[in-house]
Amino acid sequence: MIDLDAYLTRIGLAAQLRPDLASLEALHLAHLATIPFENLDVRLRRPILLDLESLEDKLVRRRRGGYCFEQNTLFASVLRTIGFEVQTLEARVRPRGATAVLPRTHMTLRVSVDGRDYVSDVGFGGEGPLLPVPLDGALSEQPDAGYRVAKEGGEARALQRRHAGEWLDQYAFILTPALPVDFQVASHFTSTFPSSPFLNTLTAQRSEPSERHILRGRSYTVRIDGKETVREVTADEIAELLRNQFGLDVSEEEARAALGEG
Repeated sequence: MIDLDAYLTRIGLAAQLRPDLASLEALHLAHLATIPFENLDVRLRRPILLDLESLEDKLVRRRRGGYCFEQNTLFASVLRTIGFEVQTLEARVRPRGATAVLPRTHMTLRVSVDGRDYVSDVGFGGEGPLLPVPLDGALSEQPDAGYRVAKEGGEARALQRRHAGEWLDQYAFILTPALPVDFQVASHFTSTFPSSPFLNTLTAQRSEPSERHILRGRSYTVRIDGKETVREVTADEIAELLRNQFGLDVSEEEARAALGEG
């Protein structure tokens, strides 16, 4: 069982929590704002451990972040501790312009609240939803974009984000729950396969209702109230950026090595 008090202190949330939609939304927003999506350990060739004790140590006590398997495994445990009904699902990411079917390298959550199911996902990074999205296809108007879940036949679904008036797929999934061992296999592939973007490019991403911070390699993007700025980051400033903008407790040596300058 997760140390709920330590987790809530980590995300700065002091509300009275119940298995209801208001609590789920509050947890979503606070988690995304404080525990960034990042792949420093993958870049540093460190093993990615998905047991709850290791995740608590890394994301809560050592004030680090992680990618989807880490983020959503931790979040699922938090939700279950509060009393939510949660199922873990595998998904296939659909990058814009991709023509091939990609492997199931994403983890998302199905959460039941008052008889209605939602896609709950704190591990998709800078384009992911800030709030849970109804699984029944209803439009979810969120602070910086609209989201919906589209049916694709049978149990197949796609999470979509509205951008410039166009609905773009984020990822596709089926409703059959996956097991922890399934995510261990997917995480091993994602963190070790030679052409995996997580292995080859440093990333750190953090989202708030009015702003998103996205670092990919040396490219640092900031979106505030719909306005976007992009600049190149130098090796000399990478550690300070990761600490100050992403809240990561990392050393100068770790930051430079993760960038590829170590």
